[in-house]
Amino acid sequence: MSEAIPRLEMDQLAPQVQACLAARVKRLGYLGEFFKCSGHNPDVLVDFMEMTEALKKALPDRLTEAVSLTVAGVMGNDYERHQHERLSDKLGFGVEWIAAVNRLDPELPGPMNEDDRAVQRLAMAVVDRRGHHVDRELDAVVGRIGPQQAMAVLFLIGRYVMHA
Repeated sequence: MSEAIPRLEMDQLAPQVQACLAARVKRLGYLGEFFKCSGHNPDVLVDFMEMTEALKKALPDRLTEAVSLTVAGVMGNDYERHQHERLSDKLGFGVEWIAAVNRLDPELPGPMNEDDRAVQRLAMAVVDRRGHHVDRELDAVVGRIGPQQAMAVLFLIGRYVMHA
């Protein structure tokens, strides 16, 4: 993040931002740099966090974590990848599944199921091709999990690209 953006501490954030981040900061024990910077635009940050929460409800945890780990891996966002490795482990997906997702090669045999693989292919294609010419991958995801969850996957990809 640019050094030209002053980092805000929790007590410097707008009250509505403090309210929406309080549980996260308490759970993690710190306020991350993304939030310290994005706190300069409280209305957008609150909406971003509301979208994040809505996406958690829109997809099964396993697909959410497959997208999160994949985008973090492709974007080189080690901080976010580490956070989602810990969460995936806590959710019980196992170190083998986490390692398989982190390989960024959905064609390799292993513990990823076909929904995981389709979602990973789409996430990688969207990031690699900047969202262009991903019809085949998107159609495959729609065929596996339906249009409603496929759209949630696309929003989630965008969310993690923004964070990276």
